[in-house]
Amino acid sequence: MVAATTSALPAQAQAVQQVRVDLGQRTGEFLGDSGGVLYGLSDEGVPSDNTLEPLRMHSINQKPPAGAQHPNGDALVVAEPFFRTGGEYIQMNVQDMYAEWPYENPGGVVPCNQVCFDDYMTKLAWVVDQASRSPHADRFVYVPFNEPDYIWYELGTGDEAAYRTRMAAYLNHWKQAVTYIRTHHPGARVMGMNDATFRHRNYTDFLTFARDNDVLPDITSWHQLPSDSLDPASGNYFRTTYRTYRELERELGISPRPININEYGGNRDLTVPGQLVKWTAMFEEAKVAAGGKAYWTAAGGLAGDVVQTNKPGAGWWFYKMYADMNGGQTVRVTRPDTTTVDAMEAIAVMDDRRRQARIVAGGTASDFDVVVDGAGAFGRRVNIVVSATTWSGQNSDAGPPEVLFRGDVTPSPGGRVTVPIRGLDRAGDGGANADLMAAYEIVLTPGGKGTGAPVSRPWRAVYEAENARITAGTVRTQGTLENWNGAPASGTKDVGSLNQADSAVTFDVTVPVAGRYRLGVMYGNQTGAHSQQALTVNGGQARLVDYEATMNWTWRTRADVVVDLVRGRNEIRLGKSHPAVGTAVGEATLDRLDVERVTPPAPRLYEAELSQTTGPVGFAYDQREQSGSGHLTLKRGGEALFVVYAEQDGYYDLDFRHSASRQGAVAEVGLDRREVGVLRGRPGGRFWDGDRQRLFLSAGVNRVTVRATAPLRLDRVVATQATGPVRSVEAEDAVLAGAAAVRSQVNASGGEFVGGVGNGAANSVTFEVLAERGGEHMLVVHYANDERDTGHPYNTDIISRPLDVSVNGGASVRHWFKNTWSWSNWWARGVPVTLEKGRNVITLFNDPANGATAPDCPAPCRPVLDSGWAPDLDRFEIAPIRIS
Repeated sequence: MVAATTSALPAQAQAVQQVRVDLGQRTGEFLGDSGGVLYGLSDEGVPSDNTLEPLRMHSINQKPPAGAQHPNGDALVVAEPFFRTGGEYIQMNVQDMYAEWPYENPGGVVPCNQVCFDDYMTKLAWVVDQASRSPHADRFVYVPFNEPDYIWYELGTGDEAAYRTRMAAYLNHWKQAVTYIRTHHPGARVMGMNDATFRHRNYTDFLTFARDNDVLPDITSWHQLPSDSLDPASGNYFRTTYRTYRELERELGISPRPININEYGGNRDLTVPGQLVKWTAMFEEAKVAAGGKAYWTAAGGLAGDVVQTNKPGAGWWFYKMYADMNGGQTVRVTRPDTTTVDAMEAIAVMDDRRRQARIVAGGTASDFDVVVDGAGAFGRRVNIVVSATTWSGQNSDAGPPEVLFRGDVTPSPGGRVTVPIRGLDRAGDGGANADLMAAYEIVLTPGGKGTGAPVSRPWRAVYEAENARITAGTVRTQGTLENWNGAPASGTKDVGSLNQADSAVTFDVTVPVAGRYRLGVMYGNQTGAHSQQALTVNGGQARLVDYEATMNWTWRTRADVVVDLVRGRNEIRLGKSHPAVGTAVGEATLDRLDVERVTPPAPRLYEAELSQTTGPVGFAYDQREQSGSGHLTLKRGGEALFVVYAEQDGYYDLDFRHSASRQGAVAEVGLDRREVGVLRGRPGGRFWDGDRQRLFLSAGVNRVTVRATAPLRLDRVVATQATGPVRSVEAEDAVLAGAAAVRSQVNASGGEFVGGVGNGAANSVTFEVLAERGGEHMLVVHYANDERDTGHPYNTDIISRPLDVSVNGGASVRHWFKNTWSWSNWWARGVPVTLEKGRNVITLFNDPANGATAPDCPAPCRPVLDSGWAPDLDRFEIAPIRIS
């Protein structure tokens, strides 16, 4: 249970750890630079703009133009989507021009000799030529060498004589590379030395030489992994290293450089909110940028935080919490444990303009209290909203953070408020440790005026597979501190090798009332195709549960099944076989079982005062009929951005509650940065008025904006599932041309799909649409794509495939479709098209002539960015984006 109390209420029965937040002790402007990622973007639109803009990322780390290290992630390709969604600069690892890992050394010796360096300089010159002519030239930052302590120079050696020889070679090469960049790309910034591990010796020699030869980096960088620390036994991975580096600058008389930790975190940390808060808190405390969550998996998904193309995982929602702190000042946070690695961390800000405090805390399996001093600044009553997001796996989406508490409290006479955090799970086997993987957001605002919506949470329980009854299966440990490069698992264990005829995992599940329940089976499936298990409930009729393929056995997604359970104990068995259904296909690793009572879909409430804002926007807390604790006052040009979540593609009613003194249109409503409607003032009636827009939303997150064209007050947006005119077309029923052909696949809609599309405009799919009125429509493409590159030691080099879309014979528009992990996984992506009233003809193809190519580049670069083929096509849905 989570509640807000004050010191005047009875003490908890058991003492718990406390994190203390002092709103009166400011520690500097909130930087917000720790949400970056390495190879997080792969292509135009992958991931979607909807998933980028709300995170307010400052910097990312990508390969240089036509780099051979990976098949996608070209800095020039992803520059446009990154910068149009608010990004500040892109780092380019110049050595990613090479194809191998570690990078091939043309000279064949350590340190990199003249043959090696001449080859490198040829590549560097080409990269500089391309980047300097880009329209975004001033927003690229060069990283000349990546991990020189490990690659080409091996500066981590304990042999002092070898170190001196190697360091001398490296420093000479650094000077030549930086001089070339600054000569041929005036004003360009460079970053270094970018070691894999911070070593005092290395950076002392590097900074001394760079100072004396006028080649200091504009930004200092290194990588911070869990095992690479001056204080590895504590939870202060970065803090000790940071203090050591700043002292080194002072000793050398060097002005403080901006710092960018452009690779951080172990695989066990990625996608896990409770782990990510620990890293982010350290970086924010030091006011440094962290431009790269480590790249342990695959490109194009923000290190696993974006599922498919537009769906957020729990890690995405954590970084959204972090981004929402923008505009405030950080305040003093006192942690109860400063030595243990897996201990609680927190970030807190006070925003005087918004009259809001925001706290993000987590990373512990134990109950804890957040003690807030200085809350009296909000008045006699303080409104508190507590929300939480916990790990959802790397490839299963998560809804918005769950609201655990919403209400007003009275601070103590000294201005203190205590917020007890008592966990997410209210039932289960007690071994899930979901709290350890969770992050909690606490928002404080002035209270006493608004009318908060009651908190309603469906009954939920979590059961760990390793705690169930296991037959012919193996329990494995995953993602522990000792195995920090292993992928995370709920409870740090899973059950695999469930491939024998009698293999089974049997859960004893206890529920409070009889009824319909949703079983969320979290699993991994590395078979490359759909697999199955036989499900029985209380020994009843068996059925097969389908599991789509995942990247590997430890890459988690979720399969949802609805079952009827009896009150009290239920036996749920997932097995390899059952006499009634036979032997299941394939194999799966089981991690945990989420059990949730099925309830009717509820509207989602988005309070305006908690939205992201730009321009002339004020915050008010003075209307008794306002929803929540406050509302916005927007002047002309002021904008509020709401991140509206949709469980599935389809229509939703968006109800806007607002007030204006002017008759007629007072604001433009936008969906994904396209205007779709207006809000109208109707003075003379009730204070709060309303407008409804029925819009087609894409599954996942959608950007809904309200931009004032006249002064208005904005209170809230409520999103409710609705219906509308959606037409569905099977790909096999369309007109096929050239090599496009109908093929069979059991998991495709209707058992058939169309392949062979692309490799020329003549190989196409065409269908007709009758539009009741002209305008923008959403075309949802259900597709599969498992094209891959080969050979990288630990990254899965997936490749996106493009689809050219032409309407009524007009110029085509190209959209990219991310890898689906298997040719039998059918995902969906919506793309906008503009139709005329009446009959329209839509043609889909892939003409390589429409793709971007790079000029001749030094081998082994990748000058062509398109394989020529389109994804396999299953079916299409098309609908007007707005119908009322």
